[in-house]
Parts: sequence; structure tokens; C-alpha cells
Amino acid sequence: MPIYDYRCAGCRRRISLLFRTFAAAENPTCPHCGSHELARLVTRFAVMRSEDSRVDDLADPAAFADLDENDPRSVARWARRMGQEYGEDLGDDFGDMVDQMESGELPDDDDGAAMSDAGGFDDSFA
Repeated sequence: MPIYDYRCAGCRRRISLLFRTFAAAENPTCPHCGSHELARLVTRFAVMRSEDSRVDDLADPAAFADLDENDPRSVARWARRMGQEYGEDLGDDFGDMVDQMESGELPDDDDGAAMSDAGGFDDSFA
């Protein structure tokens, strides 16, 4: 069942119309003024993807092409992209960590891992 957006020439409103069949969309009528002078608008659409499809995209080596593990901003961009690709809310802690990394700061370290002067991890946490 398609939903189309229109601009009505009669009342100048933007409207969304749900049609039960494609044939019903051939001669739409404005529900506000009854005009048939409707201009169809280009609208966004969504595509439902399976979890398997999203996981496959996350595992694609091309997703790591511009990742520099020694640059917190690069890691933050990658993490935000992966979080959006996963399609679920990863919580405020994740967003705070990514924001902190994007500003060039290192996230709070709770597991004892230490950062080296060069920006990478020391072997001290191993």
C-alpha cells in the first residue's frame, strides 16, 4: 500500500495520502479542499533489512578502509558509522564515548588499558 506526498494547488497544503491500490493513486483528491490539482512530491523511503544483512555489512573489509586505530577521531567516526549501521540504540554511554573521541579526547579507561605517547595502546594491559 503506497503512501504518496502531494502539494495541493488549491489550498497550498502538503498532504500524505495512503492508497489501498496503485490504481486508486491515479486521480487523487485533496482531503482539505477537494481539489484534483495535486503535484506529487519526491519523498524519502525506508528499506527494511534483516539483521543478517546488517551484520554482513559490518563485517565487510571496506568498512575499515579509512580506520586509523591510532587516531581517536578516526575510531570515533568508524564507531558512529557502525552504530548507525547496526540500527539499534546503543545507549547514552556509547554516544558519550564517541563524542569524547570525536573531540580528540580518550574515553575514560575503566579496564586498566593505558595509552602510549604515540596514541596506541601500551602492552601494559595485556
